[in-house]
Amino acid sequence: MHGILEPLQYGFIQRALLASVLVGVSCSLLGVYVVLRRISNIGHALTHSALPGIVIAFMLGANLFLGALIAVLWTALMIGFLAKEDKVYEDTATGMMPTVMFALGVLLISSTKSYRDMSSMLFGNILGITSGDLVLISVIAIVIVAVLVLGHKEFQLFCVDKDYAKTIGINVETMRYVLLVLLSLSVVAGIQATGAILTNALLIVPTAAARLVTDRLIPLMLTAVGMTVVCCVAGVYCSYYFSLSSGASIVFCCGLCFAICWIIRLCKTKRM
Repeated sequence: MHGILEPLQYGFIQRALLASVLVGVSCSLLGVYVVLRRISNIGHALTHSALPGIVIAFMLGANLFLGALIAVLWTALMIGFLAKEDKVYEDTATGMMPTVMFALGVLLISSTKSYRDMSSMLFGNILGITSGDLVLISVIAIVIVAVLVLGHKEFQLFCVDKDYAKTIGINVETMRYVLLVLLSLSVVAGIQATGAILTNALLIVPTAAARLVTDRLIPLMLTAVGMTVVCCVAGVYCSYYFSLSSGASIVFCCGLCFAICWIIRLCKTKRM
C-alpha cells in the first residue's frame, strides 16, 4: 500500500494523474463518435497538423499550446471546407491537409535547429504539467463533455445514420464542424499528456477495445472511459517507477488493454 501511495506525495504526480484522466475521458468519449463515423485517421491528421503551429509559436516566443490550437483548428476547418466539394472526398482532405502541415512543420524545424527544445510537445511530458496547463486541460475537458452530453442524440444520429439525420432536420454540416472543433480541442489537450505523435491513440485504441466488449452506445462509452482511466493511471505509475516516457507508457497500456479484450473475445468465440 505504501508503494502505491508513495508517488501521490508529489504535486507533479497529482497533476499528471488528474491531467491524464481528463484528457483520457474527453478523448475516449470523442473516440466513440470517431470510430462510429469510421474516420479514425482524423485524429492522426489533426495531431500531425499541430507541428507547424508549435514551431511558429516557439520561434515567436509565444504560448506553444496556442500555436498548436490555431494550427489544428485551421486544419480541421479546412478539412470540413474541402470535404464539401464533390470532387474532394472527406478522406482525401483528411489525408492531404495534415501532410502539407506536417511538411511545413519539418521545414520550420530544420530552419530553427531546435528539435530538442520541442521534443516534449512531440512526445509528451505529462510529469512536467504546470498548474496553468492543468487549468487549460480542465476547461477543454469540461467543454467537450458538456457539448457531447447536450448534443448526444444529434451526434449519435450524425455518426450512425447521416442521411436520416439530414431527413429529420439536423444540420449535418454544422455537426461535422462541431465534431472537428471538439477533436481539435482534445488533440491540443492531449499534446502535453502523450505528445502530438501519440495523442491519436487515446482517441482510437480505448474505443476499439471497448467495441470488443459491447456494441451498445452508452455501455461502449462507459467501457471506453473506464479503460482509458485505468490505462492513464497505470501509464503514469509506470513512468514514475521505471523512468519511462509518460505518453508512450499510457499508449502502451491502452494497447495492452486492447490485446487482453481481444484474447478474451477470441476465447469466448472458440467456446461457442
